[in-house]
Amino acid sequence: MKATTIAPGTYFWQGNVACVEGALAAGCKFYAGYPITPANEIGERTSERMFQVGGLSIQLEDEIASIAAVIGASWGGLKSMTATSGPGFSLMQENIGLAIMSETPCVIVDVQRVGPSTGQSTMCAQGDIMQARWGTHGDHEIVALAPNSVQEMFDLTIRAFDIAERLRTPVVILADEMIAHLRERIDVPDKIDAIDRVELLEGPFFSSDNRIVRGMPPLGRGLAISVTGSTHDPQGMRRSSDPEVHRSLVEGLAAKIRNEVEWLSDVELSHTDDCEVGVISFGATSRGVQDAVVEARERGIKAGHLRLRTIWPFPEKEVKRLCESSHTVLVPEMNLGQVYLEVQRVTPRETRIIPLNKIGGSRMFTPTEILTEIERRVKR
Repeated sequence: MKATTIAPGTYFWQGNVACVEGALAAGCKFYAGYPITPANEIGERTSERMFQVGGLSIQLEDEIASIAAVIGASWGGLKSMTATSGPGFSLMQENIGLAIMSETPCVIVDVQRVGPSTGQSTMCAQGDIMQARWGTHGDHEIVALAPNSVQEMFDLTIRAFDIAERLRTPVVILADEMIAHLRERIDVPDKIDAIDRVELLEGPFFSSDNRIVRGMPPLGRGLAISVTGSTHDPQGMRRSSDPEVHRSLVEGLAAKIRNEVEWLSDVELSHTDDCEVGVISFGATSRGVQDAVVEARERGIKAGHLRLRTIWPFPEKEVKRLCESSHTVLVPEMNLGQVYLEVQRVTPRETRIIPLNKIGGSRMFTPTEILTEIERRVKR
C-alpha cells in the first residue's frame, strides 16, 4: 500500500490531469513526450508535477526520441510513461516493438483523434484500435485499456503501470479526445494499491516458452546484461540466426500475456443475463450507450450492455457469452468498424452483429441515437 502523491479527497479534474495524477500515484518518476493535440495537457501537467515528487519530465524533439527515452529510463530503474495522439503513436511503433522484445515495462497514453494523417486534430475519434494491436511488426501481444470517465483515467492509469510491472511489457491507454478533455468529479482514495518494481538479481533475465521472467534487472549495479531488440536467449545474448531460440523467445513473450487473459479481461456488464439486444462499446461512446440501455429497459425492451475496459487482449469469453444470449448485437464506435471485426470473429453465426459507425469527429453518439437503433432491432 502506498500513500498517494496528492491529498486524498474529491477533485474536479480534466481527464488528462487525472491521467497524470494516476501515474504519479502508481509511482511513475519519468515522463518524456512531444506536444500533440489532444494530449498536450499530460505533458504540461507532468512538467509541473513530476519534479514535485522527485521525478523527471522532459520534452524531446519528437515521439521517436520520447519512447526511446522512456525505454531507457525504465531500464534505469524508473517507472516511465509517454503520451501522444495518432500521428505520434505511429512514429512510436518501432520502439514499442523494442519494448515488447526487450520486456520493458512502460505506459503509452494514446489520446485518439480523427485520422488518418493529421486529420482533425481537435476532434474525437476511436480509430487507433487496430494500430494499438498490430502497429508494430512481428508476432507479439499487447495490452490496451479504454477509460470512459475522468475517474477511470485515474484508475486505469494506475492499473496500466501495475500490468506493465507485473508482466514486464508496454501497456497502452487508449483514451480519446472527449474523455481526455472532459471535466468531472473524481475521488482520490486514502491509499493506492500499486505494485513496486521487483528487482531481478540473477538470470535468466528474459522470458522463454518454458519460463516467464518476473522482475526487472537493475542496471548499473554490476550485472552484465545485454539489452537488445534482436533475437536473444534468456540471458540476453544475441542469437539472431537461431530459429529455435527465436521460437522460444517469441512464444514466451506471447504466453506471458495469453496466460493472464482472465486477470487482464476487464468488462462492465449491465443487464446481460436476459438481454435480447446487446450493445458492445468502449471509451466515450459507452457513455451514451449506458443511458440508452436504461431507457430501453424502462420501455420493456430486454437490452444489455457490455463495456470494454480492456480492449487488448480482446475479452473473447465475455463477448461470446453476450452474443450467444442475444439475437442482435450492436457495436457503436467512432471509426469504420474496428472492434466490430473482433466481435464478428468470436460470434456464433446465428447472432446478427450490426456496426454503428461515426467518423469525422462532428459529434458523439447520443443516447437517443442508440435507443432508436435498439428499438429498430427488437423482435416483436
